[in-house]
Amino acid sequence: MKLSLFIARRYFLSRRKKNFINIISILSMLGVAFATAALIIVLSVFNGLEVLLRSLYTSFDPELKIEAVQGKSFQVNDAWLNQIRSIPGVTVVTEVIEDYAYVRYRDASMVVTLKGVSENFLDQHRLDDHVVEGELKLMQDSIPFAILGRGVRYTLSAEVEDDMRALRMYYVKNVKPGTSNPAAMYSQKSIRPGSVFSIEKNYDENYIFVPLSFARDLLNYGDRRTSVEVQTDGTHTAEIQRELKQKLGEGFTVLTNEEQHKDLYRLLNMEKLFTFLSLSLLLLVASINIFFSLMMLAIDKKKDISILCSLGASSSMIRNIFLTEGALISFLGAAIGLALGGLLCYLQDRVGLVGMGMENAIVSSYPVEIRAIDFLVTSGVIVAVSFLVSFRPAVLAGRYYSINEL
Repeated sequence: MKLSLFIARRYFLSRRKKNFINIISILSMLGVAFATAALIIVLSVFNGLEVLLRSLYTSFDPELKIEAVQGKSFQVNDAWLNQIRSIPGVTVVTEVIEDYAYVRYRDASMVVTLKGVSENFLDQHRLDDHVVEGELKLMQDSIPFAILGRGVRYTLSAEVEDDMRALRMYYVKNVKPGTSNPAAMYSQKSIRPGSVFSIEKNYDENYIFVPLSFARDLLNYGDRRTSVEVQTDGTHTAEIQRELKQKLGEGFTVLTNEEQHKDLYRLLNMEKLFTFLSLSLLLLVASINIFFSLMMLAIDKKKDISILCSLGASSSMIRNIFLTEGALISFLGAAIGLALGGLLCYLQDRVGLVGMGMENAIVSSYPVEIRAIDFLVTSGVIVAVSFLVSFRPAVLAGRYYSINEL
């Protein structure tokens, strides 16, 4: 009777221990799954933000931008511009004068960034999809028109359809000290608002586009320009950039759209990197349970290891069994996490599960973009983590083999 109770008690404890180990393994698998899904989702959100920023800056900023290395402006002439136009692949060359100006409309006033562009600026079609009011135009019947940012339009309460009132623009001249005539200290011109664009808050609240001739007369730039914008056919941009640098010499910089905002993109990539490292650490923490479950399994399976030894199993075979066990738990959790993360990102992209929570946001929901490289890198991290957490229990099981062999 006592022997039967002892055997039953040992069997019950053995079953309970096995159930406990199984529960830990399942929790480990779920932890890896959720950590993997979080990693995929966060990386996809960063990808979406990068794509969104590129689309915004591509709409406002040129494909290639030529600026002087020293000084605010530089002199241009037809021969210099024709040198740029002669490069194969260049489609539009736009002259730009950009400076600050003071604007009044009725009783409202503000300081804006005035951007004078040659009329072929409209041929680049960068603002076509962002006009929210009026007709996109710079000149009509020899009458100049301004393209206002939506924030500027709200601040000034400017009416695009009002033909009776115009924007009054002022620019402070570089006059000599002691000038007593106030009118000689600044220049002024009037221009009618023609349309309103909306791209991004920083642009909307500061910029006004005007014809190049209007900006040249108001700002007194003459044949000097602050930059020249170049649009290409989009197929050989890097080659065109190199050729421009060679022709223009060291006195000019030729920047791509990404180089014009390199600090922002570098910051975004750094945030993405540190977020990836942080979530990889979270994945490692979630895999700690795999370590403990394998350790308990190695201790619990001493007798089974002895049987395998007697049947001729080698030490490397014992280690491989435990490494395979850890890999199965990690990879199964990783497969669930990759599928779950990919599904949530797909639904976010199609349906918009999580909104931005702001009425004036550029997009209604968080942007995402699924990239295969994120899945590959995440899988690589999981392989490394699974080997790391499974190595010690496998070594311990190999030691039990060595003891049994003595």
